[in-house]
Amino acid sequence: MLDSNTISQLKATLKASLDHHEIAGANFMIIKDGKEVLYHEDGYADLEAKRPISRDSIFRLYSMTKPITATAIMILLEGGKIDLFDPVSAYLPGFKNQRVEKNDELIPATREVNLHDLLNMTSGLIYDGPNQTGQHTQALFQELEIRLFGQDPMSTTEFANRLGQGPLAFEPGSSWAYGTSADVLGAIVEAVSGMRYGDFLKKEIFEPLEMNDTGFWLPEESRNRLVHTYQDNGEGGLKLYKDNHLGIIHEMDRKPAFESGGAGLASTIEDAAKFTTMLLNEGSLYGIQLLRPRTVQYLTLASLSDAQQKSFDSWHTLCGHSYGKQMRILTDAGQAGVIGSQGEYGWDGWLGAYFCNSPQDRLTFLFMVQKKDAGTLPITRKLRNMVFSSL
Repeated sequence: MLDSNTISQLKATLKASLDHHEIAGANFMIIKDGKEVLYHEDGYADLEAKRPISRDSIFRLYSMTKPITATAIMILLEGGKIDLFDPVSAYLPGFKNQRVEKNDELIPATREVNLHDLLNMTSGLIYDGPNQTGQHTQALFQELEIRLFGQDPMSTTEFANRLGQGPLAFEPGSSWAYGTSADVLGAIVEAVSGMRYGDFLKKEIFEPLEMNDTGFWLPEESRNRLVHTYQDNGEGGLKLYKDNHLGIIHEMDRKPAFESGGAGLASTIEDAAKFTTMLLNEGSLYGIQLLRPRTVQYLTLASLSDAQQKSFDSWHTLCGHSYGKQMRILTDAGQAGVIGSQGEYGWDGWLGAYFCNSPQDRLTFLFMVQKKDAGTLPITRKLRNMVFSSL
């Protein structure tokens, strides 16, 4: 699939990004028809100690956690444990009697937030903003981080219930906004399963898929593989970033009370590939059917109404895309700002972890990096454009 010239260009493009100090180090993987056709690593996991990125380097996934959380919800859905139109308040009492912010006033919501709203980010829950909803969420995250290392750290379920006690940015289902919905889904899993969210993921997803390096924290013997995070230093270089963010313990060195369904997991590129390959294989890997094919099809379809799509369309780097079940879905390849195929899906993380699956091409693209405020970087788009143009 990839000729020697394309492979050389891919490696040179990543090297140029490293030389320009855009990133400190990264690895990427291309899987075609279920087989790995390219793996490449370059740069450093630790610039100061000159420790190179390797195949078993561990990266904080941040929002690339969200598709795994959506998969956990699909497991409950297949098992008849939930109905997506269940009100969230049936599991989390903090969501009873919710209010919506309108014209600087708080009024009762016309209907309750349900699980379907959470899956598609149409709940009215947001990360931040100048309005009362954003201020409530930011204050909650600040309290979460203040209590992070104390005697009474905030739990997954407490965080979700406290979110529900705040106002919504809009009527449930009336619009779309990126926010904390996946964190609430993690608490839903706890309520339904009677297990801690991390224990549920380990039992239902990580152990069956042999994702042995994926979790909400790292045992001592694995911490030397955790990649350092960097940020721009304002002078054309990079400096170390070590702050906690969104309630995630940056060093991943202890079992957290708050297991964030929206941002909390760490993983390797190999483990991430097991998850993405399972999805591309219609729910199966190693002879294990984790999800049924029709469930995977549902999981990876665009879900927004026309009214909701108007709000999503303001995300200009995702033109040509829609959204559904915690992932972007390419719906108009001609409008997109990258070369891709209809039906392609995936997501990225705040520190730059990125995946896309293209069912039409039977292809997975994975890119792992750790840079503050990265999301989908220019280097990510450059590399994937080169891969997709070669098909």
